[in-house]
Amino acid sequence: MAHSGVPRVEADEVAAPRIVRRMTLTRAAVGGAIFALVVAACGGAASPAPSTAPGTTPAPGDTPAASVSLGETSLGSNESDEQPKAAVQSLVDYCQTSTGASIKVNVNDHNTFQNQISSYLQGTPDDIVKWFAGNRLRFFADQGLLSPIDDVWAEVGSNYSDAFKVASTGNDGKLYFVPNINYPWVVMYRKSVFTEKGYAVPTTLAEFKTLGDKMLADGIAPLAFGDLDGWPAMGTFDILNMRLNGYDFHVGLMAGTEKWSDPRVKAVFQLWAELLPYFQAGAPGRTWQDAAKAMIVDKTAGMYFLGTFAAQQAPTPADVADIGFFPFPTLGNQYDSEKAIDAPIDGFMLSANPKNPEAAKAFLKCVATAAAQKIYTATSAGDVATVKDADTSGYNDVQKAAAAIIADSGRIAQFLDRDARADFAGPSGMQGFLLSFLNDPKQNLDTFLGGIQSYYDSLPPQQ
Repeated sequence: MAHSGVPRVEADEVAAPRIVRRMTLTRAAVGGAIFALVVAACGGAASPAPSTAPGTTPAPGDTPAASVSLGETSLGSNESDEQPKAAVQSLVDYCQTSTGASIKVNVNDHNTFQNQISSYLQGTPDDIVKWFAGNRLRFFADQGLLSPIDDVWAEVGSNYSDAFKVASTGNDGKLYFVPNINYPWVVMYRKSVFTEKGYAVPTTLAEFKTLGDKMLADGIAPLAFGDLDGWPAMGTFDILNMRLNGYDFHVGLMAGTEKWSDPRVKAVFQLWAELLPYFQAGAPGRTWQDAAKAMIVDKTAGMYFLGTFAAQQAPTPADVADIGFFPFPTLGNQYDSEKAIDAPIDGFMLSANPKNPEAAKAFLKCVATAAAQKIYTATSAGDVATVKDADTSGYNDVQKAAAAIIADSGRIAQFLDRDARADFAGPSGMQGFLLSFLNDPKQNLDTFLGGIQSYYDSLPPQQ
């Protein structure tokens, strides 16, 4: 059935969440990351297993303490921001209690970790690595830099839908990943600001532009935007491409079976250039956190298109509750019914030569439980659990709405730098190309897109 409008999702409209996904394994050796040099596991200290779990831990009867010690293992985490860092630690504390493993958490700067993980995994990585599902995972599995964990999945596989299993599977058919959370990319706004200003949630692109004009007249930037880290603009490209050209063309473009010089891609950048006056100026010099604060805290921007993890920038629970969101408007074409979105999956993988595989696998099994994921999502606003029996009773309004939007989406992509090959998505590739477009949207698009295709064609064959 055609999707004629964009639903506004309120907490009281949310039923039990479900995950509906269409995932494809189109290529060997793909991974959409930004990879470069060596990074050693750094920082952090051992976190001894506590006698009781933190405040968000289930009641003692629900959290049996392990009777034996499995020794120490280590976890390399890319969560350096305050809230997700605390969520990882809460998860670790809980799993130490229930497994008997002592887990040393090494926290790395998020963007540095992403840019340098390839060499990190080739060096002396931690036993457990916090990372991403899909092609970003498969690339490293193909390189022999990860350990298969089919034995872990033999015990926990029933906790996940087939779609999550596909996203955790390498090109060799083995399993390498345990999903923990995911989150949709949506248009967020402050409910109170919309009420105060008399703004209405748009259901078409025309209404979206009309709303943007009203916000500009009110002295508000319609869409907060920050791309200093290089990857946020990728989400905007993803949604415009899926809305304009459909999911299948989008994943084909990511896989290299479609061309960046295709006129359909040019149409995406033409539409984006048309919409840029509604975006907050100066995006190449602004972090995504500061863009989120412009909408959530300063209220100098009316909306923000990003993953729901942006809610982590809300200073109080009341501010979180005031965040509403809706999928990016459809365009009135044959792809409206797909309701396609980006909804990346985060989780954990096992490095190739773990020092304590027994303890590391015990942690991975713990991650795959409803109790453990409840602890994580209780700390990290905007993230939703991935297990079938997720306890959603403690979800905030943002998490309830996020789960509903994911369930309502007919096509779900991971994200440009997760769906495309690593060496194409990084700073020398699409990050740089998108920044070039943002700095000069009036440039010759044929030349611009020809340059992207030439860069893609120059990349070596993947193993």
